[in-house]
Amino acid sequence: MLFSLIIPVYNRPDEIDELLASLSAASFQNPFEVVVVEDGSSIPCEHIIEAYRGKLDISYYFKLNSGPGDSRNFGMQKAKGDYFLIFDSDCIIPTQYLDEVAKALHENYVDCFGGPDQALDSFSDVQKAINFGMTSFLTTGGIRGGSEKVNKFQPRSFNMGLSKKAFLSSGGFGDIHPGEDPDLSIRLWKSGFTTRLFPNAYVYHKRRIDWAKFYKQVNKFGKARPILNSWYPEYAKPTFFFPSLFLLGMVFSVGMAVFGIYFFVACYGLYFLLLLTVATFGNKSLKIGLLSVVAVCIQFYGYGIGFLKSFLLVQWLGKDPKKVFPELFFKA
Repeated sequence: MLFSLIIPVYNRPDEIDELLASLSAASFQNPFEVVVVEDGSSIPCEHIIEAYRGKLDISYYFKLNSGPGDSRNFGMQKAKGDYFLIFDSDCIIPTQYLDEVAKALHENYVDCFGGPDQALDSFSDVQKAINFGMTSFLTTGGIRGGSEKVNKFQPRSFNMGLSKKAFLSSGGFGDIHPGEDPDLSIRLWKSGFTTRLFPNAYVYHKRRIDWAKFYKQVNKFGKARPILNSWYPEYAKPTFFFPSLFLLGMVFSVGMAVFGIYFFVACYGLYFLLLLTVATFGNKSLKIGLLSVVAVCIQFYGYGIGFLKSFLLVQWLGKDPKKVFPELFFKA
């Protein structure tokens, strides 16, 4: 089996440099290729690619901007391998990653898998805080950190594997972003393919975003989910409503406190105290613990507001998602 590593990039030459450096140190003994797709960047990374031509079997393609999903599809069409491994450009790959994937596929083959993400000690405090918010069992149920059930897992495209057979059958990623990865997973299920979590195939996800960018990202996540629920109602889960319910519950709790009923506010206080404690001890830093509480507040508020708006417009009023949320759709 030949692995083809598919990496879309947009204006991030520094990220590609770190990612390729980590791949050049891979312990994997079998051949693999790297396919980098420049998605219409104004700050291209071709000079970075040239520096790795003697270290990696690497190819580089420049195309007009059409979004990460279409760029991944483009890369898979150009790739020579039987199995595609898809990364975001802000990932750093552990040396043993390819060995872990090969081992998992050999023991129990699956046409699509996803892996978790972790943080390196070298990450900034904000990056570690955001990583906690995105991976903790206390926030997302651990779906990015590896605690989601292994079978019927919806891989995330920052760390995802897809067989050539499954790609050709499904047509790859759709034009929605974010949300293109669960959309693909569901279409694969409906076509008879299986997805699974590979807990040991983790990457270091170096999200280079500030609080404003993080809010924008999670807000889009929230908007995308009701759209997916409207497309695939049989796969909607009550847990998708939790951030919005959490937000509405907080407003209710503050309202009750105005009338002298403090029980609900106290429950929220205990939850945030638990977040602070777990994040502080997990990162061995009170500062990161406090920043993690900030990250979770932004995460729940951004996602919750986005979800409620999309639920009202798309699922309740039946509006066309591409007209009410054009920012979520790329034109290939």
